Amino acid sequence: MSYFVTGGTGFLGRFLIGNLLKRKGMIHVLVRKESMKKFDALAKKQGWDPKRVVAVPGDMTAPKCGLSAAQVRTLGAKKIQHFFHLAAIYDLTASAEEQRAANIDGTQHALDLAAALKVGCFHHTSSIAAAGLYPGVFREDMFDEAEGLDDPYLRTKHDSEGLVRNETRIKWRIYRPGMVVGHSKTGEMDKIDGPYYFFTFLKKLREMLPPWMPTLGIEGGRINVVPVDFVVDAMDHIAHKPRLDGHCFHLTDPEPMRVGEVLNTFARAGHAPEMTMRIDARMFAFVPGGVRMAVGNLPPVKRFIGMLLRDFKIPKEVLKFITYPTRFDNRETERALKGSGIQVPALDTYAWRLWDYWERHLDPDLYIDRTLKGKVRNKVVVITGGSSGIGLATAQKVAAAGAVTVIVARGEEELFKVRDEMQAAGGKVFAYTADLADMASCDALVKQVLDAHGHVDVLVNNAGRSIRRSIEASYDRFHDFERTMQLNYFGSIRLIMGFMPTMTQRRKGHIINISSIGVLANSPRFSAYVASKAALDAFSRCAQGELSGKGISFTTINMPLVKTPMIAPTKMYDSVPTLTPDEAADLVVKGIIEKPSRIATRLGIFSALINALAPKAYEVVMNTAFELFPDSAAARGDKAALKGEAQPSNEQIAFASLMRGVHW
Repeated sequence: MSYFVTGGTGFLGRFLIGNLLKRKGMIHVLVRKESMKKFDALAKKQGWDPKRVVAVPGDMTAPKCGLSAAQVRTLGAKKIQHFFHLAAIYDLTASAEEQRAANIDGTQHALDLAAALKVGCFHHTSSIAAAGLYPGVFREDMFDEAEGLDDPYLRTKHDSEGLVRNETRIKWRIYRPGMVVGHSKTGEMDKIDGPYYFFTFLKKLREMLPPWMPTLGIEGGRINVVPVDFVVDAMDHIAHKPRLDGHCFHLTDPEPMRVGEVLNTFARAGHAPEMTMRIDARMFAFVPGGVRMAVGNLPPVKRFIGMLLRDFKIPKEVLKFITYPTRFDNRETERALKGSGIQVPALDTYAWRLWDYWERHLDPDLYIDRTLKGKVRNKVVVITGGSSGIGLATAQKVAAAGAVTVIVARGEEELFKVRDEMQAAGGKVFAYTADLADMASCDALVKQVLDAHGHVDVLVNNAGRSIRRSIEASYDRFHDFERTMQLNYFGSIRLIMGFMPTMTQRRKGHIINISSIGVLANSPRFSAYVASKAALDAFSRCAQGELSGKGISFTTINMPLVKTPMIAPTKMYDSVPTLTPDEAADLVVKGIIEKPSRIATRLGIFSALINALAPKAYEVVMNTAFELFPDSAAARGDKAALKGEAQPSNEQIAFASLMRGVHW
C-alpha cells in the first residue's frame, strides 16, 4: 500500500505520517524545494524511516502540485491507494489572496495530481469552517446550507471543499476537524491559534490577581475544541475503513463547551482567576446594529480595543467567533469509529498539558528581548541623583549594559569619583553637576547634554528631597513645602520639558519618575514630600494622554522605603524593613525594560484601593500610625536629642513590618 501526503511537514501532517508508519507501505510527502532541510530535520526528530518516508519535490501553487510528467509516471506506477491532502492555510489573519492560493487553487492542483496518479481515494482535510456561521446544527451531509461566509478563511475552506464534492474523476472522503489544539498526551502544538490566543490574557490576569479572585467574563457560543491526536487517529481509522467513499466526517466534540467554560478550564490549568460571573454576549442583541456599529467606530473606542488586542496578542478576526452560532452533528463519524476506542478526551483532562507546553514553548513573552542590554545598549540614559543611592545603583546597571550613561548630581567630588569608577569598569559614563532646584541650572544641564549627545532616550528623574515632619511642627516652616516642590516637582518638570522636544521630534523617548509609595498610602508626616511627588504623578498621567501617540512613554515608580542617605536622619528606619539601593534599582531596570505606566508594590496598590473604597476606615489606620510614630528629633530640630533618640518600640517595629516599605 502506498500513500501520498501534502502538508506532511505541518502539524496535522507530521502526526498523520506517524500513524501511517504503523501500517505497511511507502509514504510520499510533497515538499517544496526550499523546505527540504526542514523536512530532513523533522524526519530525524520524528524518527521516520527514510526508506519508507520519501520527499517529493513540488509546489502546491503550481499545476499538478509542480510535479513533472516524469514524476507523475514514476509515482503512478507505485499505485497510490490513499492521497491525503492536508496542505492549506489555517490562519484567520492571512490575506484573502494567500488563502485563495493555498486553500482553493492548492486543492484544485491536488485533485488534478490525484486524478493523474489514478489514486484509490482522495482524503480531503476540510474544516468546520466550511459551515461558515450557520445558526444551528450543521450535519455531515450539509454543505450548500452554509451561511456567513464573508470572512476569507471561512469562504476559502468552504469553496475548497466544494471542489472535492464536485470531483468525478476519483473517489473522495472529507474530514471536517473542529478547532485543533495540541496533543492530549504531550501538549505539543506548533503555533498559537484558537483558544491559545487568550492564553496571554489569562497569564496577565494571573499576574495581576490571586487565583481565588472572582472576575467577570463572557459566556459566548459553543466552540468545538479537539486535540490533534484524536483528529489524526480518527482520519487514519476512517480512511482505511471500506465503503465510506463520498462521505463527510465531523471530527468534533459531541459535547462542545461554551467560550467561557473553555477559558475557565484553561484558567484553572494556568492557575489564573476564573470568570465567576459570565455574561452572554447575545444579551446585547437588543441594541440596534447601527448603534453598535456607530459606537464601535468611535475613534477612542477603536483605539482602546486595538490597544487591548495588541497587548493580549489577540487578532481582531477572532472576536467574531466568541458568539459562534454553529453546533455539529457527528453521527457518521461515531458510526465509523464504533468499536475503535477512538474518542474525544474531555478538555479538562489535558488542558494543563496544553498550558504547560504553551508556557514553555509558545508564549510570545519568551521571544521578547527582556535584557537590559537589549533596551539600553548605545542609548542615552540620563539619571539624576546619580552619585549615590538608587541613582548610583541604577547607573551602574545601565552602564554595565552598554548605555551611554549620563549621571547628574550637585556634589562634584563624589559625582566624578563614581564616574571614574564606572569608566574604569568599561562603562560609557558622563557626569554633569547641576542644582536641580535651580531652574537656570536645569536649563544649562539640558543644553550641555543635548550639545554633547544630541538627544536623550531615557530620563530617570531620581533626585529628590524628603521631609518627615508633622503639619503641627511645620507651621513656621512653609519653606519645607517650597523646597520639596522646587526639586521634586519643578526640577523634574524642567528637565522633562527641556528634553521632550527632541523626543517628540524623534517620536521615541521614555520618562521614568521615581515617586513614592506614600502617594498611594497617603503617609502621615510626609505631607510636603508626598504632595510634591503626587504633583509629578498627576503631570505624568496628563502627559501620557497627550504624548503616547507620539511614541513617548511615562513610567511612575511608587518606590517603597529605601535605605539611602535621604532617610538617615530618621533613626527609627534603622530598625524597620527597607529595600537596598540595588533592589530599588532593579525596579528602575524593570521600568526601562517593560515601560509600564506604573510600578508599585501590592501593598501600595492595596492601600490606594482601601482608601478609595473605605476612606473613613483607612483614615483610622493612618491616624493610628501617626500617633504610633512620633516626629524624630531631627524633625523637631532637637539637636541635643539626636544622639540619645529612643530605639523604636516593639509595636512600632511590628506595625512597620506589617506595612513593609511604607513611610511612617
